[in-house]
Amino acid sequence: MTHFNWSRTDDLIRKAQNKVFVAGTFEIVHPGHIAYLRHAWTLGRVVAVIARDSTVKRIKGRDVVIPENQRLEVISNIVYVHKARLGYEGDMFRVVEEERPNIILLGPNQPFSEDSLREELKKRGLGNIEVIRFNDYVDCPLCSTTKILKAISSRFNQGNQLPNNY
Repeated sequence: MTHFNWSRTDDLIRKAQNKVFVAGTFEIVHPGHIAYLRHAWTLGRVVAVIARDSTVKRIKGRDVVIPENQRLEVISNIVYVHKARLGYEGDMFRVVEEERPNIILLGPNQPFSEDSLREELKKRGLGNIEVIRFNDYVDCPLCSTTKILKAISSRFNQGNQLPNNY
């Protein structure tokens, strides 16, 4: 006789109903990004918000290498992402108000306090959104855009050039 595990079915239904909000620069996609997006996917339908070029410049203090529309295209085509869109300049909560997620998943190195975020959400009538942090930091030699850019720069400074057919 076959037995059904209804609790698993309930979990799948709950997951399908969740909208999980993630955000980032996603400039040079690396294993840390994939782990973050994969974890978000285990929680529900993923809406990924890509930071605008001007926002990246303001926060990181440098120009972006990969323009926002190209970063949007890449993230839009990752299997764990159900929807990708650009954020807004100035008011990062505007896109949250439009998307109305059930969960906001912060990355391990995003400089936001969960408590401060919850307070601002509450002020905007969005206090029912669960805010959690993905803490499974992926440790690999090139798991940050900054590390990747430094490695590329270092190789060029050592005289290593790209092949002519690159």
